[in-house]
Amino acid sequence: MDTSARRYLAWFFACAFVVLASVSALNYRVDPYLLHQWDSPLLQRPRPTNEKLSAWGKTYAVARYRPSIIYIGNSRTEMGLPTKAQETFPDKSVFNSAVSGASLGDAIRLAEHAVKVSRIETMIWGVDAPTFSLDLGSARVEDGLTGAEHGFFAQRALLNLKRGLTVDMTHDSLRILTGDFGDVCLSSLALYGQRDQTCVISRMKGWGGAAQAIPLRLQEFGEGEGPTPPSTPALDASIGKLCQGSMRLRMYINPTHALTMDVLHWRGKWDAMQAWQRGLAQMVERHRNAGCDVRLYDFSGFNSVTTDPIPLASGKPEMHYYWEVSHYRDNVGRLILARLFGGDTPVPADFGVELTPATVAAHQAAMRAARDRYHVEHAQETAYVQKILNGPRIKHF
Repeated sequence: MDTSARRYLAWFFACAFVVLASVSALNYRVDPYLLHQWDSPLLQRPRPTNEKLSAWGKTYAVARYRPSIIYIGNSRTEMGLPTKAQETFPDKSVFNSAVSGASLGDAIRLAEHAVKVSRIETMIWGVDAPTFSLDLGSARVEDGLTGAEHGFFAQRALLNLKRGLTVDMTHDSLRILTGDFGDVCLSSLALYGQRDQTCVISRMKGWGGAAQAIPLRLQEFGEGEGPTPPSTPALDASIGKLCQGSMRLRMYINPTHALTMDVLHWRGKWDAMQAWQRGLAQMVERHRNAGCDVRLYDFSGFNSVTTDPIPLASGKPEMHYYWEVSHYRDNVGRLILARLFGGDTPVPADFGVELTPATVAAHQAAMRAARDRYHVEHAQETAYVQKILNGPRIKHF
């Protein structure tokens, strides 16, 4: 190779390095997805309503914030369990580490990450049957995001710089700088991990309101893969790790709307769901007998909260307890926390039952009876669910 060719290659690689380094530095500085922020002014900057790479930001924030109370789960917990202006933990640092699209496998990674990087006193973990799977969900909780106790921040810095070389991140950095991203709201990190209600309201309006969102959510719930056979043993092993310290663990089954439970019935998944509940109760009892401070509560089924009238029945555009049938509002989250830990918030007597091997059979019998009553007393909603399930597949918004 002659001198001019070598000089050309040297300039080419030098220019390429400068360009790539500049792009990475720009994205690292602007940080459109808040990959490495905590308690910084960037958290208060308005963001696009569609929060990308939430797991990246939350795993970093947990390591920096080191909360004593942590919430784990999917979008239902992320939207529903309040972190601020709540009375359950008035003097404690609380963080909602639940992530939209998280499977059980993702949640396990987030839970084990939290106890590695912080001294967790209480963990509150929301689960539900359709997402009870070890498959990697849309939350994108990658292994590199949940590092060991030592060297985590150095590992994350390298990972963040690498992520800064992507085209989508560069595009979103430019959109942030130019203000070209449409509707805005606060990042969940600005609210200690809970989704900003302004984000939810904006997206609900974009979908046409609860009435338009409900059919898609019902179909999604019925198409969930969980509970899958390997999932309960994986959770069992994870609880064994979590219980090695003095942490208390409260698990709860999400109070999705009664219509979603009806979906499991009409899809032939009811018996599998109840077998899953029995397995969870037995697993938790075994860990409790071994000295772990763990309990399991079921808020699902057909009760005074989950039978919240839908727009079809009430004639109102919004529901009191739910955004749509899959995601509950934080007024329900306050009831969940009050049932789990007590307090002054009054909780309906039929909302939340502790599941143990001694109580699960009676609870499930009562749930089946309540389901059958619901079919009789809410014939319109029952027919609506069947129509949706038997109709064409609805495209995502």
